[in-house]
Amino acid sequence: MKFLDEYRDEVAARKLVTAIEGVVTRPWTIMEVCGGQTHTIVKYGIDELLPKSIELVHGPGCPVCVTSLEAIDRAHAVASRAEVIFCSFGDMLRVPGSHGDLLQLKSHGSDVRVVYSPLDAVTIAAANPDKEVVFFAIGFETTAPPNAMAVWMAAQRGLRNFSVLVSHVLVPPAMTAILEAPDNRVQAFLGPGHVCTVVGFEEYEPIARHYHVPIVITGFEPIDMLEGLYRAIRQLEEGRAEVENAYSRAVRRDGNPASRALMADVFEVCDRKWRGVGSIPKSGLKLSAAYAHFDAERRFSVDGIDTLEPAVCISGQILRGVRKPHECAAFATACTPHTPIGATMVSAEGACAAYYAYGRHLQSSPVTFQKEGHREEAANAV
Repeated sequence: MKFLDEYRDEVAARKLVTAIEGVVTRPWTIMEVCGGQTHTIVKYGIDELLPKSIELVHGPGCPVCVTSLEAIDRAHAVASRAEVIFCSFGDMLRVPGSHGDLLQLKSHGSDVRVVYSPLDAVTIAAANPDKEVVFFAIGFETTAPPNAMAVWMAAQRGLRNFSVLVSHVLVPPAMTAILEAPDNRVQAFLGPGHVCTVVGFEEYEPIARHYHVPIVITGFEPIDMLEGLYRAIRQLEEGRAEVENAYSRAVRRDGNPASRALMADVFEVCDRKWRGVGSIPKSGLKLSAAYAHFDAERRFSVDGIDTLEPAVCISGQILRGVRKPHECAAFATACTPHTPIGATMVSAEGACAAYYAYGRHLQSSPVTFQKEGHREEAANAV
């Protein structure tokens, strides 16, 4: 497929692996931030192609995974009300809360609906004036603009029965928290390509300078990942710490100015609790004062709900790059995609789900590369 096959080209991939082998002289630990990048790495066996001295650890860039347990429980409390039509993207329906998930609530009679755009929820609100329509607004800076547009549109249309349950999170503060943690092992980042498409990468430059860590903004195909790794390792070996844009086909330094302006109008920065990680200062978005009347937490008085994480789940350590999924006692036993304990197993972008989907829990199975419906050995990856 044009514009895709070239980013999965085996010859180009082998050249990049050889280039990496040619520059690396010592051990390095590199974190890919995005969950989509994690799946590319595991699916194509990229970590198995690298020199043994290079360790890849997985970051907090899965929006479903980091949505706090409190936010899930608040969603359940709102969705269970008889007057509510609760709208969400499909990937949130099976994320476990303290007492089941949204799909179970739906099976018990709650009006929970999957939408493909937050604007669909606005349309539903307009068509059902006798109902309270709530949209579950989660995710990173990537999904914040369309969610902001839904709120802005509801305001323009004067819809009084529409609200949003907001649990937006921001990437740069999470990276800072990882770097400041006493158990941090991360020495460089592969930056979030989709997030930077929206907000650019200016915010990452102070992080690179202050913590002296290379940050390479990358895409999501195998060649993207290998090029990003090559650039990051070269910086580490040369003692540099800069932000490089290896995803220039989609990312500009200032991102998308129109989207940023809309976000700044509808949202404001706040402290946010991350699932498995805890509260990170100034790491989230909430509705600004001008749009506070669209806040579902206030409208339904669920902002006081507070819950504890399951003790067996180590998703917080996985999201900080401290441990790997297979090091969890529940991985692939008590916790599977069919019986998930943590969101990192149920989400399509979760690290645990990636390890399970591509057989990392099967000790006898070699890491393989899946291409066009069949599997090849990692030696022939990309």
